[in-house]
Amino acid sequence: MTTDGFTASLWFDGQAEEAAHHYVSIFKNSSVGRISRYNEAGPGVAGSVLAVEFTANGQRFVGINGGPHFTFSEAISFQILCADQEEIDYYWTRLTENGGEPGPCGWLKDKYGLSWQVVPEGLIDMVTDADAEKAVRTTQAMYAMGKLDIAALKKAYEGE
Repeated sequence: MTTDGFTASLWFDGQAEEAAHHYVSIFKNSSVGRISRYNEAGPGVAGSVLAVEFTANGQRFVGINGGPHFTFSEAISFQILCADQEEIDYYWTRLTENGGEPGPCGWLKDKYGLSWQVVPEGLIDMVTDADAEKAVRTTQAMYAMGKLDIAALKKAYEGE
């Protein structure tokens, strides 16, 4: 491979540049890079945006305006590990605003239909704890939530 890591490619129907700017406005360590445009060879309208390279939270992406042929599904999602409830609340609010949809267990869809998991650091440790009762209580609490509540998850974990 000629570069480190991978670049996630996201397929949009005309909103690639808008989406790139939206994600860059939400995450730190983010920027919009090269914007390429369709030329006379098509298949898009010459001069319209073909692709936008951007970085969000240090992760490289390219948004492609490929048309209506493909859409996002929950089969692919991005997980945001949050240090505290303030971060969970921030990302949940920003990603569901203007047409996004809250989902179960910390999952949501943003206004473009892209799925995200907004979860606290340490959740996986709690739901896979060697103490099966702790793991079950925490998992049951998580299943009852949309946006995750760290305090409630910790109470369930501790059996309170």
